[in-house]
Amino acid sequence: MNTPLPLALQADLNTLSGDCGRIAVYSGGSGPPVLLVHSINALASAAEIRPLFEALRQDHSVYALDLPGYGLSERWPRAYTVGDMCAAIGQVAQWVAQRHPGQPLQAVGVSLSCEFVARVAQQTPQLFAALALVSPTAGFDRFLRSPGPGWGRFLFRQLSRPSVVRYFLQRTWGGKDIDETLWAYAVRTAHVPNAEQAPLSFLSGGLFSADMHNVYESLRLPVWVVHGTRGDFTDYRALDLVRHRPNWQVTVMQAGAMPYFEDIDTFMAAYRVFEAAARKPLA
Repeated sequence: MNTPLPLALQADLNTLSGDCGRIAVYSGGSGPPVLLVHSINALASAAEIRPLFEALRQDHSVYALDLPGYGLSERWPRAYTVGDMCAAIGQVAQWVAQRHPGQPLQAVGVSLSCEFVARVAQQTPQLFAALALVSPTAGFDRFLRSPGPGWGRFLFRQLSRPSVVRYFLQRTWGGKDIDETLWAYAVRTAHVPNAEQAPLSFLSGGLFSADMHNVYESLRLPVWVVHGTRGDFTDYRALDLVRHRPNWQVTVMQAGAMPYFEDIDTFMAAYRVFEAAARKPLA
């Protein structure tokens, strides 16, 4: 791909073509397949799941895509939709499944991308064997008003300033001790042509869904939720809708919204317990 961005992960880079243009997919390791989906924000990319990718590749075939409009994936000069994100995830998941015939595929989503992963699982229940949702959103019923083309680009320029990127990562972490490598990569992503398009779709509310509580409640496959206690993402009262269902498990970590950056050992220990349980039929 013609882009000034370096690789976000030390891994093989694959390129898929779809309705949203070229989709970048990192791959590495060997073993049971798992698909990682980064969050949605102003400067998102697969760099956000680096510790998880590195941990899982030790005994999994791990894949991580850059969602449309982000990272090394193609960035079109247009608005992006929930359908775009779900289509890309579904396409990559189908591609991974074809590479691992007969092996159950697990998916891990982060923050708003949990909604996309859950919707794909609802629409194609045969695709995933289990879901892990990290700091999931529970739906969005008050959409932001679009700032408009001119103001939107101005807003993006302000949000992509290095000091502002650091500020929002500190809010995500719930403290000043952020991952500096992630911060540096996020700053670089702002300089790719059309870098503002997907973020503006996010800021205008176009990537949120008001029906997510229904989607989450409809899931029948094993689902693991893990979230932290610090930062901006600490209100998980909506989980009361599902936490007592036999196919849902919830783990709380003393961390921010990306807990695998802060304590990968604790995160992976809980993930492996869930993974083992997911192989057993639900009672």
